[in-house]
Amino acid sequence: MILSTLSQSARYAALHPLFARAFEYIRDTDLLALAPGRYPIVGEQLFVIVENIAGRAREAAQLECHRRYIDIQLALEGVDEMGWKALVDCTQPVGDYSAEKDIQFFHDMPATWIATPPGAFCIFFPEDAHAPLVATDNIRKAIFKIAV
Repeated sequence: MILSTLSQSARYAALHPLFARAFEYIRDTDLLALAPGRYPIVGEQLFVIVENIAGRAREAAQLECHRRYIDIQLALEGVDEMGWKALVDCTQPVGDYSAEKDIQFFHDMPATWIATPPGAFCIFFPEDAHAPLVATDNIRKAIFKIAV
């Protein structure tokens, strides 16, 4: 898991061949002008999901993980307090992994919480379970999905 700001994004561009393209899209696109929805960037290899959603309490957030995609979760408006726990430490699955939706949920509680303000992002790799969308107000964010 990585927490950083857009001003430092160049540091992370080399971690994956499509990270540079994702950060270029962020620089070149008015993300606040996009309606909630899914936008292709490089087919199924790289796309972004824009959300504008009411935040939830920590108790309502469930840890989730993905196997096929890395997430770059960028806060646009509101502070997204995301939970994190190493996937290897998650022992209470809600159900089986869904290959169709590339997601698995857990009853485990996060090991830590990360306040992510506008302009900051978290990168979650397949070994990172995360519980996003924790806030007292609405959260507007962009979730970049990068194929592993």
